[in-house]
Amino acid sequence: MNMSRPDIAVPHSLGVNLPTHVLPAGACDSHMHIFDPRFSPSPHWTRTPPVAEVSAYRKLQQRLGTSRTVVVTPSTYGTDNACTVDALSQLGDSARGVAVVDANVSPEALDQLTASGVCGLRVNFVTPQSWGETTVDMLTTLARKIARLGWHIQIFVHPEQLIALAPVLSSLPVPLVIDHMARISPAEADHGKAYSILRRLLDEGNTWVKLSGAYMRSAVGEPDYADTVPLGRALVKAAPERLVWGSDWPHTTQPLNSVNDASLVAVLWQWCETEAALHRVLVDNPSSLYGFAS
Repeated sequence: MNMSRPDIAVPHSLGVNLPTHVLPAGACDSHMHIFDPRFSPSPHWTRTPPVAEVSAYRKLQQRLGTSRTVVVTPSTYGTDNACTVDALSQLGDSARGVAVVDANVSPEALDQLTASGVCGLRVNFVTPQSWGETTVDMLTTLARKIARLGWHIQIFVHPEQLIALAPVLSSLPVPLVIDHMARISPAEADHGKAYSILRRLLDEGNTWVKLSGAYMRSAVGEPDYADTVPLGRALVKAAPERLVWGSDWPHTTQPLNSVNDASLVAVLWQWCETEAALHRVLVDNPSSLYGFAS
């Protein structure tokens, strides 16, 4: 443990302990959300969002030892990216954004998002969206619209949706990023059909996977998420050059203050096993995918 820093309490994060493994310089948290009460939720969203502002997230960075981040617009705000854009302005060049838009988005609106630090779109097939059902046509339309910008498409899917979408995902004209390890059950690990599809997409060379959301399918949970280790290690072995890690702070899919972010770093180390793999996932790969300076 790095004892040069004091234990740090962070909103929406269990405990105050520091990670037992010191992260490399330039480490990036490639998936988190900002919720700021200055920005109103979308009318379609019925739950009260947490208060999780940039100032609180900076405490998480201090606790974990990350210095770069990717702010992802949550479904809470529908297609209004104002909260994310505001967060990017506060965080500066150490941050990038992933926005949510509908299929009718104009080129001018996309250009404005580019200027603010956005470099990708999230297309969510799992949680309620302001436009209603997310369709394959929407996914392919948005991919075509952003191809000129050099952006990527990020998708959030259930494993069965990944299987059904596989032919479309293979043909997208932009890089594909798959959220939260495709929500594959740790019980299936690397021997289920969803993993087979994910591995094929990785082998084709245009797909990235976020090593995040360990708690979404883990039957073990805190503190070690031990049942996720076989799946995480299989992904690191299969494509160490196209994986990134995200905290998913403030962990809105979980009960309040039930996730210790230091535990998430610990399980990442269990997945990576070597300093070289950890450096790739936290520094080299995010630099390539999100355009951070080396």
